[in-house]
Amino acid sequence: MVADQWYDINGVWTGSATILPDGKLVMLYTGSTNESVQVQNLAYPADPSDPLLRKWVKYEGNPVLVPPPGIAKKDFRDPTTAWTTPEGKWRITIGSKVNKTGISLVYDTIDFKNFELLEGVLHGVPGTGMWECVDFYPVSKIAENGLDTSENGPAVKHVLKSSLDDDRNDYYALGTYDATAGKWVPDNPIIDVGIGLRYDYGNFYASKTFYDQEKKRRVLWAWITESDSEAADICKGWASLQPIPRTIKFDKKTGSNIITWPVAEVENLRLDSKEFDKVEVKPGTVVPLDVGSATQLDIMAEFEVDPKVLERIDGSNATYNCRNGGGSAARGALGPFGLMVLTDSGLSEQTPIYFYIAKNATGNFNTHFCNDLTRSSEAADVRKLIYGSTVPVLQGEKLTLRTLVDHSIVESFAQGGRAAITSRVYPTKAIYEDAKLYLFNNATYISVTATVKIWQMDSANIQST
Repeated sequence: MVADQWYDINGVWTGSATILPDGKLVMLYTGSTNESVQVQNLAYPADPSDPLLRKWVKYEGNPVLVPPPGIAKKDFRDPTTAWTTPEGKWRITIGSKVNKTGISLVYDTIDFKNFELLEGVLHGVPGTGMWECVDFYPVSKIAENGLDTSENGPAVKHVLKSSLDDDRNDYYALGTYDATAGKWVPDNPIIDVGIGLRYDYGNFYASKTFYDQEKKRRVLWAWITESDSEAADICKGWASLQPIPRTIKFDKKTGSNIITWPVAEVENLRLDSKEFDKVEVKPGTVVPLDVGSATQLDIMAEFEVDPKVLERIDGSNATYNCRNGGGSAARGALGPFGLMVLTDSGLSEQTPIYFYIAKNATGNFNTHFCNDLTRSSEAADVRKLIYGSTVPVLQGEKLTLRTLVDHSIVESFAQGGRAAITSRVYPTKAIYEDAKLYLFNNATYISVTATVKIWQMDSANIQST
């Protein structure tokens, strides 16, 4: 849609579509008015038979919602897909804030033109600031398939997600939705929205999901921003990308998080593969994996550490965290170890994705999953951060990693998708045929046994008609 009306002349922003029972489609989206007020507008497909829905018609009565009393004119945006209420109405939630408390307002409607604001909020968390791109959807506690947005019941958890404008990260929490009251309560307030779990611990923002009714799955889209300078973006003529779409499921093993995983269609791009079975990676070593050019890869890796060795070592590094842990070059007894992607033969440019096992004085373990960009490029105008978080590892599980490499984007998933990290990298040497792949182990005390399968990846054939 083009910003061409007084109610959206300063921006056509995030919106969400809803499929009605008769198969018709409606879209609610945020517009920034000629006075920079954030309002919600209604649109319909100009040609419902177009599978790409490339043209839209704006409702002549727009805007259909304006900021309610007590909400600032620039703090009211990003309506969700609607779901049905027990009374047969449609319900949406919209992100906002009151002072520094992030909130999600709730509205009911019958026709998407007239709305009733419910008393209170769906949920709010003090100190989290403006909530944008709010998402709200059910996940099944028992089934593998995704659920339509209106599903509810005893076998369902509800995910509430917000993109925090203050720190530009996407947070979510699992909880229980009371459809009668229009309220949501987190399972664990300690990891509430904005202070706990994230979809992705790297460069990943403004995400939205939709329910794929054909394949019975929930699919996640997001935005990867640039990490280089504005001048570099202007020079190349474009900026920002989207990651590979991901499916979302409830983690039935932990019961405390969701799992995100690349959609199955990406596997159609796999070409020749190569396997490396039970490669021993000794402390302080780097092992090359000969796969030819390593710029477009799908990598599946397992890492094993002798549990007897883990038990013998004294606990001393329980306070480790990825961001302040010194990166992949900082050596500890039990890590870091993992992969180095987009790495040149001299190792001057490298992008390590790795695990670090921390053990405290009482013998308990925490496994950290990290991505170090500090040596990813010799370019001077690039932000080179270290991303990561802890990841749940259950008794008897191996450490598993899947990494998708696509020239300047690296998407990694630990433990089957319990944690993910997306990074935007700008190599100057590790490009095309000069990009290599390595295993590494910078631990001082343990050897690691790695089993790796690597596919070369074809380029997607994007057709527009």
